[in-house]
Amino acid sequence: MKIAGLDIGTTGCKLTVFDEQGHDLGKAYRDYPVRRQVSGHEIDLSVVMDSVYAVIREMTAQYPDIGGIGVTSFGETFVMTDASGTPLHTAMLYTDPRGAEECTELVEKLGAESIARISGLAPHEMYSVCKIMWLKKHQPEVYQAAKHIFLIGDYVTWHLTGVAQIDYSLATRSMSFDIGKLDWSEEILNAAGMDASLLSKPVPTGTLAGCVTKEAAEKAGLNPACQIVTVSHDQVAAAVGAGAFDGDTAVDGAGTVECLTPIYDTLPDIAVMSKGFFSVVPYVIPGKYVAYAFSYTGGALIQWCVNTFAKAEKQEAAQQGISVNTLLEQRYDKQEPTGLLVLPHFAGAATPYMDTGSKGAILGLTAGTTLPEIYRACMEGVAYEMRLNYDALADSGIRFTKLHATGGGAKSKVWMQMKADILNLPITSLRTSDAGTVGSAMLTGVAVGVFKDLAEAASVMVRQRETYLPNPERHAQYMEIYERYKKVYQAVRPLM
Repeated sequence: MKIAGLDIGTTGCKLTVFDEQGHDLGKAYRDYPVRRQVSGHEIDLSVVMDSVYAVIREMTAQYPDIGGIGVTSFGETFVMTDASGTPLHTAMLYTDPRGAEECTELVEKLGAESIARISGLAPHEMYSVCKIMWLKKHQPEVYQAAKHIFLIGDYVTWHLTGVAQIDYSLATRSMSFDIGKLDWSEEILNAAGMDASLLSKPVPTGTLAGCVTKEAAEKAGLNPACQIVTVSHDQVAAAVGAGAFDGDTAVDGAGTVECLTPIYDTLPDIAVMSKGFFSVVPYVIPGKYVAYAFSYTGGALIQWCVNTFAKAEKQEAAQQGISVNTLLEQRYDKQEPTGLLVLPHFAGAATPYMDTGSKGAILGLTAGTTLPEIYRACMEGVAYEMRLNYDALADSGIRFTKLHATGGGAKSKVWMQMKADILNLPITSLRTSDAGTVGSAMLTGVAVGVFKDLAEAASVMVRQRETYLPNPERHAQYMEIYERYKKVYQAVRPLM
């Protein structure tokens, strides 16, 4: 029997298939369009579902004995549907500006401290409940017609199984889930004017939803006995796939979004966490929690730099048979930091500011500045922002002494060493960059009986590549520049 992890991302979805020994047998990927305008950022979930069926069909054609699929997804985005699961509107992404006024209304009714204490989240318009309130106010006919309100993971699971359930970690991203009671918060939902019966049933991470429906089996080419598992929010799945199960190890998710995920062995101080807008999310191990410290533009900033400035270098790299990223890294032939300051707020600021109006900046340019320097400085800016978050978490009870790195950025030796030097922590890159699908498959394997528990799953599926140790001399150089970096946001924000 094969097991698989399905990872639903903001711009695409992928399905990775594994055998019972944890070997990666292959993957399928489909992207889908996201519409970003000044007035709103939206995604068509019917297209997402088509892509889900497409990646499953591609892999079942090769591996018809897939017996379990775990579903993980990005958070916050929701959709209201009719009884058949057909979307009644185009879904708003977490970056959508709508919902700010509604967030303020909710805070006025309940108080920011109360919302944070219940939900584990400092109030912000990015979360689902604020945008649901907006939709109810501005398109009341949609809310009145709704029979379900889904986030992305439970939307996909429902279409595959007909079961409406959502795991605790994904439910948390709505800002209407009680992390203490592990159920929807009556207090928050009542204040928001929402009907709890429209929401999916909260369940522990890694809970079986059941076998695929006959209709889904036909659309996806699946065996009708294939079981679907409700996994988690993608960052929790990535933490599992990185083999991080206690407070000693944190995860550096170097994907489109850069995310530092520490693990807490007990509930951290919510007041401290709220100051930096850090989420407190129930983890797969009962009694443990994770937090998210993140930048909206991690790998996305690097890709922006390449797409904007490196068109000729792309062609040259292709001729040499290497990636353009490798080419630009090789062309920066110095060991010391660039000295440039890049504020990576190209899609707004995430933690510890949560300022969607913040803009990116590149400071220190001269007529002699080269593209490799700018490219390297973008990498530095992301790492400095993570150091800023690390410092902001210092009083929250973190105790990690090492990092496990996942995502496409973990393949870059230069970036890994840079992060080790700036954070002054050893960082180990993992052999798979898709920790989310690995974690999803690990939890699926446990749910369907392939593995006895997560420890056994990790022993065969979490494979380390290389460990980068911090260089004390380089750390001192970076920290000198970092002292200037800490002032950039306050200097630039009033101007932009």
